[in-house]
Amino acid sequence: MSTILIADDHPLFREALRGAVQRILPQATLHEADSVDALYALVEAHSDADLLLMDLNMPGAHGFSALVHLRALHPQLPVVVVSAREEPSVMRRALDHGALGFIPKSADSETIGVAVGQVLDGERWAPAEAAAAPAMDRDEEAVARRLRELTPQQFRVLQMLGEGRLNKQIAWDLGVSEATIKAHVTAVLRKLGVNNRTQAVLMAGRLAVDPDRVVVPEETE
Repeated sequence: MSTILIADDHPLFREALRGAVQRILPQATLHEADSVDALYALVEAHSDADLLLMDLNMPGAHGFSALVHLRALHPQLPVVVVSAREEPSVMRRALDHGALGFIPKSADSETIGVAVGQVLDGERWAPAEAAAAPAMDRDEEAVARRLRELTPQQFRVLQMLGEGRLNKQIAWDLGVSEATIKAHVTAVLRKLGVNNRTQAVLMAGRLAVDPDRVVVPEETE
């Protein structure tokens, strides 16, 4: 019996994915998440799952960073990106960051079923145009490599820095002391090879779907 994880913040699309999976795997056990934090918890609880179907744009998600983080923590978990962003370059970047498949949200139920079945069989699946797109550049590859060195807590802190949170706000949200958050920030800066929070957010922004549109919060601490 297969275990399939579905992560998308739109209930109607989660329902569509459920239907497509159940059509080809009627006995599968399905688990769902509607945010990145819920996804991390779901993967920890079901680390032996057979497949994760995840959207790129969910609360707490910043482009390909969640994909990179999950692939580092759970390299054994096959991941298929499901997204409304259907540019060939976006598809190719998802594959280069470790996804085994890319399903456009415009795909019909039959196509979704074919893609899921192919990935479960150990093969990759993506629209043909993905193969023709240029590979991700070396700078993005280097950023991904550095992000993979972060612990889960450090990665969460980096995400919150990107949202403009202060250390005391992050400490409150994570239920730890402000001194602990300062230590995490120091470790994040060291592992990313940058000098301040702004540079860290800019570096992580290289994994955004649209890096040129990343808005960097003001340096406050």
